[in-house]
Formats: sequence, structure tokens, C-alpha cells
Amino acid sequence: MITTEPIILNLKNVGLSDEQFYQLCQVNDRWRLEETAQGELIIMPPVGAISGNRESELNGLVWLWNRQKKLGKVFSSSTVFMLPNGGKRSPDVAWIANERWDKLTLEEKEKFAPICPDFVIELRSRTDSLSQLQTKMQEYVNSGLKLGWLINPQNQQVEIYHQNKPVEIVSLPTTLSGENVLPGFDLELAKF
Repeated sequence: MITTEPIILNLKNVGLSDEQFYQLCQVNDRWRLEETAQGELIIMPPVGAISGNRESELNGLVWLWNRQKKLGKVFSSSTVFMLPNGGKRSPDVAWIANERWDKLTLEEKEKFAPICPDFVIELRSRTDSLSQLQTKMQEYVNSGLKLGWLINPQNQQVEIYHQNKPVEIVSLPTTLSGENVLPGFDLELAKF
């Protein structure tokens, strides 16, 4: 079995500007690129069909909840957010409250929005390193994330991230609550 790992390039000494990173992504639009707060460029492989289907279902459920509540905006994994710490990250599912989204200018919204989502879901695929995803989740928390779920089918568990709280780990199957971030949203997760 061939497993494809993300390629990580240390670009600390190169010092890509936000605009240069944006242009790099535009020129290489078939690549999934992220940049950590430490200046590492991550080139991520595409996910397989099972992970892609799971991601699509998760995004659809958050989108449906949001369509009914009209409380914010939902974003797919192809959206890059420029975090306050300098990281440029793409969660599998992201949501931002309207009042925060509406404060951005049209130009900020058209490129990589300089904002940390209020809520994210990261879904671990077989090519993802758990420690890299945990670091990414902590980067979101450090940037202002209110609630995040790291769904890990390989270990049959979910890690729940909050501001100023330790990470909570629950076993699958479980029902996750959107709490006061996504009021009325509950996600029933059967075993993956």
C-alpha cells in the first residue's frame, strides 16, 4: 500500500509575504497549500474518496444548520484563512459568525480572509499525521477559535478544543454539541 504524506518545506528564511503566498496558491491551484505560523509550507496530498465523502457530509450538515439559523458563513476545505499568528490554514469545515465576517472588507473577503474561524472541523484522513493536526488545532485555539472538533476515525475518537480549557477526548460513536457557538447544532457520529 502506498501512503502519501504531506510535504513540509521550511521557508522561514525565505519569508513569503501574504501576497506571495496568495500568488503561489493561485498559480498552483491544484495543490492544497498551507503555511504554519513558523513559516513551514505544507503541500498536502488530495484525500481519498472515503475521506472526501465524510468531509462533504460534515460540511453539508453545518451548511444546512446555518441555512436554517442564518447566523454566519460556512466554508469548505479549499478556503485559506490568514490567522493572527501568521499561519495560513485551511480547515475541512469552518464557520464564522456574521458579525465578525461583516467587519471584513470586500477585498479581505475576496482573498485569504485575515480572520480565525469561530468553529472548525478537522477530519483526519489516512494520510494525515495526528500530531500535525493537533498542532494545527492548537494554532486555531491560539488565534481565537471558540470551538473545534478533530475527528479521528483511525483511533475512533474526537478531540474537542475550546478557549482556555484542556482538550477533551471522547470515543466514537458520540453526539457532539455546537454548544453556544453553533446553538442547536448536534452532530451524531456513528463509528467511521
